[in-house]
Amino acid sequence: MTRESLIQKTIQHLAQLPDQKVKEVSDFAEFLLFKIDNQILTEGIQKMVSESKSFDFLEEDAEIYSEEDLKEKYK
Repeated sequence: MTRESLIQKTIQHLAQLPDQKVKEVSDFAEFLLFKIDNQILTEGIQKMVSESKSFDFLEEDAEIYSEEDLKEKYK
């Protein structure tokens, strides 16, 4: 089934539903759109952070402490 035919079928079904059920379908559609927007935003932030050079200085620093500096070791 094509996208257009699914949309038309859904509209026909919506026309037969009572008002409260139409509201539920509308709320669910808004929820799905919100979820998609959040996913796109999250992926964008993850990409931006992964490509960021903000913490590159940590890779260049020498190790300050070693195992010998520990007072207690837990196993």
